[in-house]
Amino acid sequence: MPGTTVHHHNCVGICVDAFLPSEGADISASLPQEPNSFVGRERELAELRKLVGETRMLTLTGPGGIGKTRLALRTLTTIAAEFPDGACYVDLADLTNPDLVAARVASAAGVAEESGRPLLDTLADALRLRRLVLALDNCEHLLDACARLSQRLLASSAELRLLATSREPLRVAGETVWLVPPLHVAATGTSPGDAVQLFSERALAAAPGFALTPENAGAVAELCCSLEGIPLAIELAAARLRTLTVDQIRMRVADRFGLLTLGDRTAPPRQRTLRAAIDWSHDLLSQREQVLLRRLSYFAGWSVEMAEQVCADEQVPAGSVLDTLGALLDKSLVIREPAVLGQARFRMLDTIREYAADRLAAAGEAAAIASRLRDYVLAEAERNFAVGMALVPAPWQDRVDVFRRYDVDAHNVWLVLSQCLADGDVGTGLRICTAIRPCMLVRGEFAMGCEWVDAFLASDEAAGVPPGIRGPALIGRAQLTLSIDPTAAEPAARAGVDLCRDAGDDFWTAAGLNLLSEIAVHTGRPDQAEEFGREAAWIAEAAGDGWNEGWALGIRAAVAGLRGRMREAAELASASVDVMRAIDHRWGVARAQLGLGDLARVRGDFADARQQYMEALAYLREINARPEIARCLSGLGRVATEAGATTLAREHLTESLRLSRDTGTRIGVARGLESFAALAVREDEPERAVLLAAAATALRETAGLPPLSGARAERYLAPARRLGDAAVAELWARGLELSPSAAIAVALEPPAAPATPAESRAAALAATAAATATPPSALTPRELQIAKMVADGRSNKGIGAELVISPATVARHIANIMAKLGFRSRAQIAVWIADRRLPVLRLLGAGLFHGQLRRGVGLEPLVRNRLAAEYRTPVRARIEPRQRPVDRVEPVLQFLGDGLVVALLRERLPLVSEVTGNVVVRLEAGLGLLLGTPQQRSDLVPFLDQQVSRPALIHARTLPSAAGPYRSALVMRLTVLVQAPAPDVRPDTGRSRRR
Repeated sequence: MPGTTVHHHNCVGICVDAFLPSEGADISASLPQEPNSFVGRERELAELRKLVGETRMLTLTGPGGIGKTRLALRTLTTIAAEFPDGACYVDLADLTNPDLVAARVASAAGVAEESGRPLLDTLADALRLRRLVLALDNCEHLLDACARLSQRLLASSAELRLLATSREPLRVAGETVWLVPPLHVAATGTSPGDAVQLFSERALAAAPGFALTPENAGAVAELCCSLEGIPLAIELAAARLRTLTVDQIRMRVADRFGLLTLGDRTAPPRQRTLRAAIDWSHDLLSQREQVLLRRLSYFAGWSVEMAEQVCADEQVPAGSVLDTLGALLDKSLVIREPAVLGQARFRMLDTIREYAADRLAAAGEAAAIASRLRDYVLAEAERNFAVGMALVPAPWQDRVDVFRRYDVDAHNVWLVLSQCLADGDVGTGLRICTAIRPCMLVRGEFAMGCEWVDAFLASDEAAGVPPGIRGPALIGRAQLTLSIDPTAAEPAARAGVDLCRDAGDDFWTAAGLNLLSEIAVHTGRPDQAEEFGREAAWIAEAAGDGWNEGWALGIRAAVAGLRGRMREAAELASASVDVMRAIDHRWGVARAQLGLGDLARVRGDFADARQQYMEALAYLREINARPEIARCLSGLGRVATEAGATTLAREHLTESLRLSRDTGTRIGVARGLESFAALAVREDEPERAVLLAAAATALRETAGLPPLSGARAERYLAPARRLGDAAVAELWARGLELSPSAAIAVALEPPAAPATPAESRAAALAATAAATATPPSALTPRELQIAKMVADGRSNKGIGAELVISPATVARHIANIMAKLGFRSRAQIAVWIADRRLPVLRLLGAGLFHGQLRRGVGLEPLVRNRLAAEYRTPVRARIEPRQRPVDRVEPVLQFLGDGLVVALLRERLPLVSEVTGNVVVRLEAGLGLLLGTPQQRSDLVPFLDQQVSRPALIHARTLPSAAGPYRSALVMRLTVLVQAPAPDVRPDTGRSRRR
């Protein structure tokens, strides 16, 4: 080219050109060598390769340490061969003078400066006819110079492609900006996520012998997730394996800037520590940008409007917040989230947020920003409550937006509540808890809501809270408890009503009375429910409170239904619908329609029931009212069951039961188990029907709900009578022992193929034998771990996600488990796991029995003796469902649960001195008493510290007809929890006497 001297060599950068095709330059080999392996990013590389062919300038942006340089270099390697003149890489990181940018690029391209001519002109002429890709790395501190150079080169060379990396865009015409994402943590198929794979490879280099195993994969994934998939942070964490374990690193990652400091000494200074990488970005900000960045760190997420109200002052005027926020977004320090309710949302990576929070504390502004955010959240929460509860006129869509806004800002609410608790600001904290209560009820966040209220009420400052704040808080606390334990909710509700009466708060007084009415319905007291409901309706109507008036009518409809007055119930429910429609509150309409649907189903009008449920479901899904969606789906499932549409019924009931399980609604779970029992009857699975009906009965008792009526229970038991009373009693006893999670697993198991009655009975007995007879050692530790997760109702996908293996691998493990145990279904695995928690008794010596005592062999027929036990109430005991301490001597068939099995033998047995997992005790001559603790001693550990403070007296008596007048007693230092047997299987042992 005239006037241009071209040198085929490399200076600061690397030029790979094919100016002379005959040279056959090896392009990929001439690029800078990567210091270690490149991991993952297959999807990103494919997308970038496509973009380079479609756009003339592509800029990779992202925060420090996200991997822009490595991704750009790998992209060059993959595309260089597609350009006849190759690829040219220019590193600008160490360049501080913007006037030297053109010189650095010219040097990399092998272009010499001409005397008396601007170098940029010479460079443009030299590249005019070339077909190459030019990469400019680390442009963020030289933005103007890089932008001018890029614009000139693109204008002069039609075949040139530019690939830049920068922490903010260059803003050149035609520029395509591509935000580099963090590495994926979640596994894809059988391969670990890119972040986990990167950690594993760098860990192996730092600590030879390290390997990713099923045992440590979960901890590695959690660590990578805590580091947000940032490659630099992951590599620095892996370097710590020289002195720490994965779990130790994971526990210390809260101090990530103090932990992640061991970078490569040959790397640029800004990449040697995590703090240095962010310091580089922070130092490039203007003063106003630095101020806004640190103030925004207090938010979990925010909108422009929130930032303007909370962060603005004389340093950052409200009118400048929008532009300043945009600048931070351009510099990759802030991330744009999807818009919600017409507002753009923003957040920071936790690493950036922690850094900015340190700056906020150093500036002494944290307390002021916390106070401003508290005032903002309180005002917004109480405004939303007024809209959501129809205290002010508003269209339905505005009420829907209240619940959606809660979902978006919930984390900011938790921040404010935490700060209120730390500051002792109990009044503000309880006001916020009361204001967000409807949203928590709709989302099923019962336990979390109770914890917040309890924390504030337990503080020293709670005594000074006015009745007008404390009363609504107590009523709200009771509302959150209702679905979990109606009986426990009543004291708080009564106390709250009294306080609200004193404060003259009609809305919350009516709400508390409605709640007491609903509690009375759930606990079987219709007269009290009617009394409370009438008073609530009178107060609400006088105050013009449509919400509480409609609520009262709906509860009174339920009371009428319980009394069998169906016409009155329908009229009251319809009146409730009318009131709720008048205030345009479709959540209230849906609640009343659920009652109408139940009434229609009871009277056999399934078409009307389905219509009511479907209309209610549409409204409930608008606000994602999870507990009530579960109830609605349960009703639809029962209707489909009655119509014989078992596939549709199973779909509705499955979603319903899972929602109830996820929200912790024991009422919903109990109803769901009953619905599945009815479906099992329809599908001719009598064994499953009995198991589920028994499990529902147990859950009702622990939740303080009225028991199943005899007629309802018989509907589930009658089809199983053909199996024989003994089989029904055995199934009922097993169902009573199932944990809620195991019962849910039984319910969700797909229906088995039809079988004859004889085959069904044989299968049930075989399942019982298999569930108890198979030695635990038959399963590998991994198979046992997966079996426990199956028993907890987890899906293959859920198990795989937790264990970092593929669903296909989980399926293979489950197939092996079934093959080893002789099972045909996941439900049998769940029962087997439940039975494994029973203690094991080994009868050694005398050739009587060797191995484990099978569950199918009862103690009563085995030793022909009568057992009785006296128990004293344990101190702070954690009692599982269906287990209870008693203060009396009570005959039992056998001890179950986390307790002991006792066998009285009529002959002396040679006892070994040490038996793993058992306690061996000698009694008087001629009598041996062997006490077996659970095989998995870890099941007993949580009870020891709480229960050794009071002894339990265990004694045994022989039957009058038994040979030998043996009688003995043993005082132990372990409280025993007893599984109460079903009434129809308890042996007739006569009277017991207190010892």
